[in-house]
Amino acid sequence: MDQRQLHGAYVPVMGAEEVNRFLREVFPQACGGDPQEYRATDVRPGGCTVHLDAGFKHLRPGNTVSGPSLFALADIGGYVCALSHIGPEALAVTTNLNINFMRKAVAGTVEGHCRILKLGRRLMIFEAEIVAGEHSEIVAHATGTYSIPPVRAGS
Repeated sequence: MDQRQLHGAYVPVMGAEEVNRFLREVFPQACGGDPQEYRATDVRPGGCTVHLDAGFKHLRPGNTVSGPSLFALADIGGYVCALSHIGPEALAVTTNLNINFMRKAVAGTVEGHCRILKLGRRLMIFEAEIVAGEHSEIVAHATGTYSIPPVRAGS
């Protein structure tokens, strides 16, 4: 059995605050600042929640959160899932991400509820449900794959 699994469930090796500190260090372009623009708010076995306070720079006309901002939240959600379950590996990278935009997301709190579908030695497959608005309606759904670098000798 994979060491990352316990009784069939994926076991995190980093919590949300540890992941956020790591993201500030290795990905300050999106996860720097105070508060962090994109950040993990929860890590749980097999998943995580990521958060964006969508403001002016994330909007397109009509007070709508832009597609690229929602896409970034889904992608960072996948990165947080990978990091929190494999450890601080900066070179885990996206190999695929598909997103379906379902309804308008207005400025304000946007969350990505992410879960790992499969975590292997080289790939992690995940899905992200992006919710926003007063009633936390699903505004987008994404599926993606992360490539996990091989374990180096002596690690």
